[in-house]
Amino acid sequence: MSPAQGTRQKITGKITLAKKLAGELKNEVKSLKDLSLKLTSWQTDDTSTLLVALLASVVFLEASDLHLEAQEQDARLRVRIDGMLQDTALLSLKTYGALLSRIKLLSGIKLNVSDRPQDGRFTFVLEESLPIEIRVSSLPSEHGESLVLRILNPKSLKTIKDLGLRKNLLLLFQEEIKKPNGMILVTGPTGSGKTTTLYAFLKSVQKPEIKIVTIEDPIEYHLEGISQTQVAPKEYTFASGLRAIVRQDPDVILVGEIRDQETAGIALQAALTGHLVFSTLHTNDAAGTIARLLSLGANPINVSAALSLIIAQRLIRKVCTACAKTRTATLLELKTIQEGLKDLAKELMPKIPSTLKLIEPQGCAACNNTGYKGRVGIFEAIVADDDLETFVSKSPSIGKLRAYAQKAGMVSMYQDGLFKVLEKTTTLKEVERVTTE
Repeated sequence: MSPAQGTRQKITGKITLAKKLAGELKNEVKSLKDLSLKLTSWQTDDTSTLLVALLASVVFLEASDLHLEAQEQDARLRVRIDGMLQDTALLSLKTYGALLSRIKLLSGIKLNVSDRPQDGRFTFVLEESLPIEIRVSSLPSEHGESLVLRILNPKSLKTIKDLGLRKNLLLLFQEEIKKPNGMILVTGPTGSGKTTTLYAFLKSVQKPEIKIVTIEDPIEYHLEGISQTQVAPKEYTFASGLRAIVRQDPDVILVGEIRDQETAGIALQAALTGHLVFSTLHTNDAAGTIARLLSLGANPINVSAALSLIIAQRLIRKVCTACAKTRTATLLELKTIQEGLKDLAKELMPKIPSTLKLIEPQGCAACNNTGYKGRVGIFEAIVADDDLETFVSKSPSIGKLRAYAQKAGMVSMYQDGLFKVLEKTTTLKEVERVTTE
């Protein structure tokens, strides 16, 4: 089998893989081990063939990122699957150099510039009905440029029902996003699924009679029926773009990230003047979100009046169902789970049997021997009610905000993760890894 079949050779910023070849690669590359073996033979092919075969393979393996890192004697290829980077193969410097040039040309990155970072993107069409955006970032390093390719597969977009929410949390989110105005903030570190959650909200509220405008950095997924705009350094910032957007008669506004006082102030004002505003912040938990807004210089009165809902989230890996086994929990594990859930409201407290069964990862070809396959979100949420509004107006510390939220009955991300453990979706070890980072 030659991966050259069905590829578009002309350099246009778009490369295409024929349906027939896609089926062949899907059957032949089912694990990172398969990909590593295939790359040995693919390095003898032309560069266009190598690139299209590599991209198709990582898409089939449900990778989010492809890393190409220049080293002294060769180049290292790593793939991020389920949030974890995995070594995949070594490429010769000759092969890597050719790949580097091809990717830079496709993505609109200057070929003659190697001493400063550059960004670009191109389109990979796996089948005519499924264009996948590839976002490219180059970075000068000790032994040459390194590349990271972010794979923005539209198949990874979810509906609100696909986010893995508990029933009561799903109902809460659905209720809050139906409101005509207010601000909903989703927080968490990079790679925690914030964009996926916000896009799910947009898809839920989208109607012909509603105008939705977004300002992003960059636009990750193109959504039909929604006006999307992208910031540009210096000329077009979140603040200046947001000022223009509110003059476009929008009903719903998505601000990719609140980074400064000006953006925070305009977004809060928009939420107070009849708009539903979605946005993100980089904070560790829901309570830290309010403190972060206040630290940016936002008016406490505007914060308390504009906020509707604060969501903090992480992504945890799901145990691979193809190889998982069940076992009885140890006394220590049982005690850990009981202690973690003891402060829950009575109506939320699950039944925990003394002979609790837990799921145990094993590792197989389907999960690249990790024992995990796929990810699901864990969440905590604070609803902005009248009591919170009064509390926030006093500019409380993060500690006081966290204590307030817990007293009000908030289920923490750690506790939400424990629910996933009891549901045999993930492991206690995985929940602890993610929530203690």
